[in-house]
Order: sequence, then C-alpha cells, then structure tokens
Amino acid sequence: MNVELLYHTPDPERAIATAARLCYAPIGAAELMETMSDERMSSVLSTIMRSGHFSTLEHASYTFAIEGVSRTMTHQLVRHRLASYNQQSQRYVKYKNGISVVEPDTIASDPKHHEAFNQAIHACEEAYKQLIEAGVPAEDARFVLPNATETKIVVTMNVRELLHFFELRCCNRAQWEIRAVAQRMLELARPTAPFIFKDAGPSCVRGTCCEGKMTCGHPHARVERD
Repeated sequence: MNVELLYHTPDPERAIATAARLCYAPIGAAELMETMSDERMSSVLSTIMRSGHFSTLEHASYTFAIEGVSRTMTHQLVRHRLASYNQQSQRYVKYKNGISVVEPDTIASDPKHHEAFNQAIHACEEAYKQLIEAGVPAEDARFVLPNATETKIVVTMNVRELLHFFELRCCNRAQWEIRAVAQRMLELARPTAPFIFKDAGPSCVRGTCCEGKMTCGHPHARVERD
C-alpha cells in the first residue's frame, strides 16, 4: 500500500476561516484572507469546530493517490459519495504479465490458507489469459478477476467529508485495509491543518463511541481541545 498527498488547498485553515468570517464582515474575502491575524484565525476555527457549522470546511479540499490496494478496498472507498474518484480501468489496462494481488495476513500466515489462495489466484489468471488470447474484450475478461486484484485510485475530498471519512474508517471496527489507508491519509493531512485535524478520527477520540453495542471496547486516546 502506498498513499501520497498530491495536492491540497493552500493554507486550508486560513481559507476555511476566511469563508466563515465573510458571513459577518463588511469587507471582501480576499482582504479578509490577507489581513486576518493568526490569533483571529484560530478563534474562528475554534468556533467552527465547537459549533458544528461545518459548511465552511467544504472550501478546502485534498487530493490523494492510493496504490497497491485491492479492489475490495476501493469498493468500500467509493461508497463515500461526496468525493471525486479516478481509478485504473480494467476495461483498458490488460494484465499481460499476470495480476498483482493483496493477500490478507489471516491467509498469508497459514500455509494451507496461503496455498488455497494462490491456487485460486492462479486459476483466475489462467482463465483471464485464455479469454484475452481468444479475443474476448478486456471489459468482459475482467469478470474473472478477483477482489484481491491490486488497483490504483485518485481521490479528492473536501475537509468536511474527510473528517466524516476518518470517523468511520479510522475506527477499529473498519475493515483492516481501508483503515490502514485512512490512517495514512490522516497522517498526511494533519500537518497541513493541525487545528482542523487535531481530533480527527473515530468518535471515541472526541468522547463516546458512536458504535453502541457494536463497539470494539478499545477506545482510542481522547483528545482535549485547547
């Protein structure tokens, strides 16, 4: 798995604070952004995060490149509808040299499971190769490819959606692969907007677990906001 932060809104916290202050200011956004002090910006951000007025968070966005993950993971990722995606196409990219796959540790750690997994992957590879060589279009031959097939995807989310994504997918109950991706995305995003992302993550970081009876029982350390 590899996750890279390709781009984000320059000075995202200032952009967010500017959008928030514009609602009550007699001057324009450009002047607000240029003249707002760091102290005032921090005060505005604190008000936003405490009050839950999160529409202003939508004015900053982040773009990530994610590689070496399975189609199982991206099937979960694209369920976050308030985001933009472009994924490596199995219609146009042919696997002429075999397929690369992601193997779960629970399978790889057991020789019998690992062998069964490899046999299944090999069977898929052989079927795919035969179909391609017989002239079947790649968009149809791909039907035999497994969920374990590695893929690449670019995703863009605004800050509001990112916080929601981190709440759900950094949780201990999230599937292991998307949890690892989410945690890495948070590691990359946090330094760029330390106040906004200070207590990002599962709900237990901020207080009570929202999973109710489905809680993992092992809450993350709670963050106290200044």
